[in-house]
Amino acid sequence: MFYTIDTISPLCNQLHALGKKLVLATGFFDLIHAEHINFLQKAKKIGDLLIVAVESDERARITKGEDRPIQAQQTRCAKVSQYANHIVALGEDFNNFEAYDSLMSAIRPEIYAVSSHSDHLKSKNFLVEKYGGKLVVVHEFNPNISTSKIISQSKL
Repeated sequence: MFYTIDTISPLCNQLHALGKKLVLATGFFDLIHAEHINFLQKAKKIGDLLIVAVESDERARITKGEDRPIQAQQTRCAKVSQYANHIVALGEDFNNFEAYDSLMSAIRPEIYAVSSHSDHLKSKNFLVEKYGGKLVVVHEFNPNISTSKIISQSKL
C-alpha cells in the first residue's frame, strides 16, 4: 500500500506518539541503481522508520525530460519499498513550496535525509526545521552513477 500526503498523516501521528524517530527522503528513483540503494540504506540507518516520497510521472517528465520516467510511479514505488518502511506516492501537484510544506506538515520528520546534490537545500532545510526536524546530508553524490548516465550509455 502506498500513501498520499493526506493518508500518511494519521500514521505519522501514531508513530510520533510511540516515540519513533521518522526519517523522510524524497526523489524520483527512476531505474533504481547502486547510488539510490546506498542513499536509502544510509537514510534508514539514522532513524527508526524511513518514509520515502516518490515523485509523480508528470513531475519526472517536466524535471528530467520528455522521455522520463523510464518506469511508472507505481513501479518505482514498489522498488523503493524494498528499502523503506512506508512509501508516499506524490501527486502531479507536488511542484511548489506549499506542496513541500504539506508533506513536511503531514510527516513532521525528525530527519529529512538528502544527497549532497539535492536541489533547493535552503528551502528544504527551512521546512524541516519549521516542523522540528533537521536536514541531514547522508550521501555524497557520485557523478559516475546516475539514471541519466545509465540511459545515455545504453544508447551508445
